Amino acid sequence: MARGVAAKAKTRDSIGHRMTFGVIAPSTNTSVQPEFDHMRPHGVTNHHSRCIIPDTKVSDNKSFMVMLNNIRESVPAAIESVMTANVDHVVMGMSAETFWDGKEGQRKLQKKVDSIAGSRVIMGSDACQEALRAYGRGIKRLGVITPYMPVGDHQVRRFFTDCGYEVVNLLGLKCTSPVLIGHVSQQELRDAILKVNRGKVDAVVQVGTNLAMGEVAAMAEFWLDKPVLAINTATYWYALRYYGIKDQMQGWGRLMAEH
Repeated sequence: MARGVAAKAKTRDSIGHRMTFGVIAPSTNTSVQPEFDHMRPHGVTNHHSRCIIPDTKVSDNKSFMVMLNNIRESVPAAIESVMTANVDHVVMGMSAETFWDGKEGQRKLQKKVDSIAGSRVIMGSDACQEALRAYGRGIKRLGVITPYMPVGDHQVRRFFTDCGYEVVNLLGLKCTSPVLIGHVSQQELRDAILKVNRGKVDAVVQVGTNLAMGEVAAMAEFWLDKPVLAINTATYWYALRYYGIKDQMQGWGRLMAEH
């Protein structure tokens, strides 16, 4: 898709004069937009485009795959839509698909979405790797939280295993619809962190972008004295850093404040 004449203009967006991000998320997702906007530095703007999907009932692996396939089919149109705003770069505010089929699946998806956007698209799976590296080489054993059914959990475990980590504990919350992922409370997320932190765990990682865990993760990281990584925080942090924006922010954990 051509960026057109506007891409060659010398002027910058008046509000997003440092960076304009096109953010892709399912239409059912209520967490990515507010969390990304809370983390937005001055001069950076987020422009959201929705992958239109129904709020289907999810009760097992089969219905989970129906939901995932709905998202897959709507991604190209969502990217093409936001590119009409001549945004600088695209960020995927969805995660299940980015972990699918391990590292090889990630590479294939990266190539596909990059070709649609015309530049590198920031994805949650890649962001998690970079965030864990930022915390240091001593992280090997993970506790992982997802909102998924077992078929999705398997793919997340496979991805992190491909990346050289050991998933010691994994808790899938088995949320029963895309919208209801965003209804998981802070108390439930706190309890999930405590469950996957059992044993010798070096870091806790949460995936599933409609789980609003950014603030909870930052609090848990302070009390547990170990990395607790929320995927929305990791993704937005990686998007900023990858494109040269180094602003450090408090309230979202060590990743945003120190790295």
